[in-house]
Parts: sequence; structure tokens; C-alpha cells
Amino acid sequence: MEKHFIAATKDLADFDTSVPAPYLRKKFHLDAKPEQAEISICGLGFYALWINGREITKGPLAPYISNPDDLCYYDTYDLSALLTEGDNVIGILLGNGFMNPFGGGVWVFDQAPWKSAPCVALELSAQVGGTEMKLCADETFRTHPSPLLFDEIRMGEHYDARLEIDGWNLPDFDDSDWSPATVVTTPVRGALRPCTAEPIAVYDAVRPVSIQKIEEGYLYDFGINSAGVCRLSIKGEAGQCVKMKHYELLKDGKPFIDNIIFSGRHTPIYDRPDHVYVYAYTLRGNATETWMPRFSYMGFRYVLVTGITEEQATPELLTYLRMSTDLRPIADFSCSNERVNRLWDMVQNSIRSNFYYFPTDCPHREKNGWTGDASMSSDMTTLFYDTAPSYRQWLENIRKAQNERGELPGIVPTGGWGYAWGNGPTWDSVLFNLPYMLYHYRGNTDVIRENAHAMLRYLEYVMTRRSEDGTIAIGLGDWVPTGKLKASAYDSPLALTDSITVMDIAGKAAEMFEAIGQTHSAAYAKAVYNDMRATIRRELLDTENATLAGNCQTSQALGLYYGVFEENERRPAFDKLVEFIHAKGDSFDCGFMGLHTIFHVLSDFGENELAYRMIMKPDYPSYSYLIDIGETAIPEWILSPADLATRASHNHHFLGDISRWFFTRLAGLCPMDDKTLALRLAPLREIEHAQATYEFPAGKASLVWKRNGTRIDMTVECPEGVTCVTDELPDCVDLHLTVI
Repeated sequence: MEKHFIAATKDLADFDTSVPAPYLRKKFHLDAKPEQAEISICGLGFYALWINGREITKGPLAPYISNPDDLCYYDTYDLSALLTEGDNVIGILLGNGFMNPFGGGVWVFDQAPWKSAPCVALELSAQVGGTEMKLCADETFRTHPSPLLFDEIRMGEHYDARLEIDGWNLPDFDDSDWSPATVVTTPVRGALRPCTAEPIAVYDAVRPVSIQKIEEGYLYDFGINSAGVCRLSIKGEAGQCVKMKHYELLKDGKPFIDNIIFSGRHTPIYDRPDHVYVYAYTLRGNATETWMPRFSYMGFRYVLVTGITEEQATPELLTYLRMSTDLRPIADFSCSNERVNRLWDMVQNSIRSNFYYFPTDCPHREKNGWTGDASMSSDMTTLFYDTAPSYRQWLENIRKAQNERGELPGIVPTGGWGYAWGNGPTWDSVLFNLPYMLYHYRGNTDVIRENAHAMLRYLEYVMTRRSEDGTIAIGLGDWVPTGKLKASAYDSPLALTDSITVMDIAGKAAEMFEAIGQTHSAAYAKAVYNDMRATIRRELLDTENATLAGNCQTSQALGLYYGVFEENERRPAFDKLVEFIHAKGDSFDCGFMGLHTIFHVLSDFGENELAYRMIMKPDYPSYSYLIDIGETAIPEWILSPADLATRASHNHHFLGDISRWFFTRLAGLCPMDDKTLALRLAPLREIEHAQATYEFPAGKASLVWKRNGTRIDMTVECPEGVTCVTDELPDCVDLHLTVI
């Protein structure tokens, strides 16, 4: 299809100017029912599509979320069964989406260079009696304001059902008083691409667990802090306006929103309480009305509803529709400890809540594709879900965001924000870790070929950022350290975390380049790996004490996890790590990089009970204590209960790597690559049984173990074509292995 865009208006909506989302329609005639027909549509920002009154949109927020100056995505639908002989009609509703994201002021999306009113390009083709008919977006489309008076991806939607136009998307509707659409000069520079990522879909419907009347209105508690929208079902008088404001926290029993407002980076949107995270619906009246937003979503547990009567405040009023990218789960886990199972579920909730076409940092204040968050979660997310379509689509956007120097921004998509702050090697590693995890777990080499040039460019760039001593210290490091109220107050020096990250991604790049036969690039990447490792050992390693700079848990864990220490140094270095842990009362004391590695390192040296105790101890700091303070997702920060109660996001994914430890160590099912399964059971005194399943490309593997006196019975089914490695199993295990 081509870039022939039409729009209803050039006027831009903002907080002070209401520009309703436009309806567009086009009636056309077919002499016979077509043998074959399809339509391709690119809505900038979002679209909803009807054919002869039937909505066929793939899901909310279609087609994708991107910087339209980089890439513009379109969807294609088969219309063969929907078009008829005679008159037919295309109906479209357009939302602002990323064409006009005026609520994103903190990240200067409100000043994006591509900003314009929403527009659409489409191409319909049909084979009728051996003749091809084509129809494109042009000025013969008719347009009219819709009842959707306000829509903004972060802020919400306002809908006035009194303004609904019956039959507007049916062929026999009279649109003679509608206005012609305007052909607009191509509003963006981005190339057109088919959207191959999975759509956004509803995967769960939750009813409220309680409804409480408070001074401000009716407080609906859904019992889980997740992401999606509420479906409203109500009967009332015409003109009644119901407002729904969304929160993830309460303070003193009242809705609390300050934790997700940027007090340090204040923008005018937060002076407008009626616009922040609000859905508003004005009733048409008489019959029961059902409505759900389509061009935005929220992260929340609680909804404050105003504008309703006591009789209307019923459980049936609101249904929480939890949504995310339609990711296919490929792994499962459970064990005898219900608190472990709760933590597993909390991590899965956070992964899904923060996956809308690509991994986001949080589902409420930002909805940004933070690269470091996604990179640090790529291990567990790829292990548990089929991420290939979504990762590959997003990687295309990441490559487009790479500037001439080879730098990457901290968020993708971006309108230019994130190159001067919010990035650095740990964040930029997303360009390497996403392809590597797809290669490592799924054997996917196409994704390596697609990103090889960008990876090589980045390595060449980052090596120009070395300090005089050869280390690298740019951007952000071991973010959100436990218990510290400043996210950048990490103990591990930035020169260490950045240098180890560059070493790691260079090593992964060498392996990936070899896998696709790019031997010269592999040799360069291997040289970078060796150079950075030697630099780290020369400048940042105290060989006498077997410690890395910082003398802290993160430094030791990273050095052991990523291979900085020589073999004969590993035990003394590990003993130092344990010493650091004991000094903190057998508690972890690190940021998101340390928490990604420390439990796996402990298990590598047989300290499974210590790892488990650090995760599951009932008091702060731990993960288990989160359950007792009412968390249902993994927060952005491990803080004391008093500090966490009023700070940060309470639904992030990048601290969730405990789930990978549960899966590979507690259950013992550890995929080593796309064709190798290692059994690495760590028998724990508190655990009586566990089970896990994993879908290799060759088929599904399953593991079940349970205690039988002093022995452990383990039953494993492994698909043919997958090698099962058992040499790390303890002697107390009786293994029953079946190849299926």
C-alpha cells in the first residue's frame, strides 16, 4: 500500500481544546460478491475498523505504537466473507495515539516533531468476476465528529453517548451532511511496514472484590494491580456523567496517586486532576449501556467512580478487562509453597501488565519502552513466553532509533528524548539481549541477521566512550538499589557495571555472529570482549582480596555471573559475596543488576538454601514480605514498607528474575539452549514437591518431583531431539526419564 493519508481536520486536541475523534466512511458498490478481497489500513495514531457495520479491528491500540517518523505500521484483513453484491461501506474511527500524545510531557512527546491530527491510509482490493477493484483513501471519504470527545493514550477517554449516530457504519446510512475528508501531505517520514507483532487482547475479566462508599464517591477494589480497562455497564438517565479515575494505591483508605506523579519533573498535566487517568462516560439514557475504552489503557487496582447513585454502585457496574500483547505462554510452574506460587503469579502479572506490543516500564505513569527494563527481563520473559514476533518488531524500532554515532535512546519509541539521559550500556544492551535470548532459547538466527549490523555499529560506538583507563562509565548503572531512596545511589561503580555489560554483550555478539557465519564481525566482537575483560581485571579487580570495585553484593555477583574471575579465583570471590550477604543479615542489598544475578550465583556454588532464604524471609528486605504488605505485582523498588507505601511504581517487571530461579533451581527444569535440557534441582527443606513444563521448539518437556522420605522421586518427560543433562542432580534423586 502507499502513503495516501486522509484526515478529518488539522486541528490538534490538547487539555484545553476538545477535538472529537473522527468517524470516516466510504460507500462503494460491487456488481457481485467478490471471490477474494482484503483491506490494508494504517491508522496514525490508532484506528478501529468496521465493514458493513461489523467491527473487525484486531484489538485495542491498533495498529502499533511507534515513532511514525521511523516506521508506520499497517494491518491487513481478509474481507472475502464480509463484502456482498451491491452497496458496501468502510467505517473508521481514529484516535490520537502517538500522532498526538499530548499527555507525555515529561518525555517531550507533547513536542514530538511528527505531531498532527490523526489520519489514515488504506487500500482495499477485491476480485470480482475476474476483474480487480481497488479503493484507496481519498477525499471521497466522508467524515463527522464521533461521540469520543477526548482520547489520550496515557490520560484516558471521554465519551458522550448522546452524540452517537445510529447506523453510521452501515451501507444505507445517509452521509450527505457529512464533510469530505481532507487529503493530507504525508504527515510522517517513516516507512510503511506490516505489523507482525501479536495484537493486544483481553486475557482475563475480573469482578470487584469490594465496593466502598467514601467521601469522594464509590471505591471499587479489584484485588489485583494489573493493566487494562474497565467495561462499564449502566442504566440511567440521559446526560448522567460517570467518571472513573484509576489508582494502584490507597493511603489511609483513600485513593493515592502521588507515587506516580513526577514531583521532581513536574508538568502541567498534573495540575489537571480531571484529566489524569480518567475515563468519563455520559449516558444516552433509558436502556442498559455498555462501553469500554479503545484507544488507551490504565494500570490500576482501584477505581474511584463518581456520578453514580447508590443503586447503580453494583458489582455489575464495572468489569476489569486485563489486557496485554497476546503472548503465548510456553512455560508453567508451581510448588508446595503457596507463597512461592504467589510470587510467581505476581511476576507473571507484571510481565503481562507491562507488555503492550513491547515491554514497558509501568502501565500507568509512563507506558514507555524502557530499554534497560526490557533487557534485564529478557531472560525470564523469553523463557516463559513466545516473544519472537513482538521482540523482532520492536527491534526494528530500536534499530531505527539508533543515531548516526551508534547511540541508542533509553526509551523506544522516542521523539528525541533519552539520548542525553536514561541510557548507557546496561540499557543499550537490549539490542543484544533480545536477539540473544531468541537465539539461545529458540534457536532463532533470523533475528541475529536482522540486527547484526546495528550490534556491530554499537560496539564500535561504545568503544569510543572509554575513559583513560579503558573502562566505560556512561549512563545508568545498578538502578533502584534496595532500601535507598535515590535510584542512582548504587554501591557498584558505574565503571564496573558498564564495563562488565560491554564485555558481556560483546561476548554474546561474538557467539551470534559466529552462528550466522560472520566470522570477521565475530573476531572483532571477541577482541572487544577480551579487551574489556582484561581492562576490568587490571583496573577494577583486587586479586589479593578477590573483590571487584565497590566491595558489594552486586559487584561480586556480576563478576561471578559474567565470568570476570579466573577459575581459581571463583571460590574466594564467592566467599566474599557470602561475607557481604552475611554482613547484611542474610539479606540482599543490590539494585536491579544484582538482583538479576545473585540468586543464580548462589545456586552455582550450592548455596540454594541461602538464596531461598533471601527471597522468602518474612521481613524486609525480601520478596516474600511484599505479599504481606498487600502487593499483587512486583514493584519498581524494594523499599521498606513505609517508603514503598508512597513511592515508585508498584507494577514493574525488571525485578522479577526470581521467577527464573524458581523455575530452573527450585523446580530444576533448566533449558540450556533450544536443544538441551539440564536438570538442576536444588532440594530445599521447605519444599515438598514442584512441577514445571517448558515448550522447546521440538516439543514440550515436563518435570514433577516430590519428596518420598529421604529420597526425591523425579519424573521427567523430554521431547525427542532434546538432550537431557542429568549430571548436576543430587544423589538423593530417583530419576524416571522418558523421551517422548
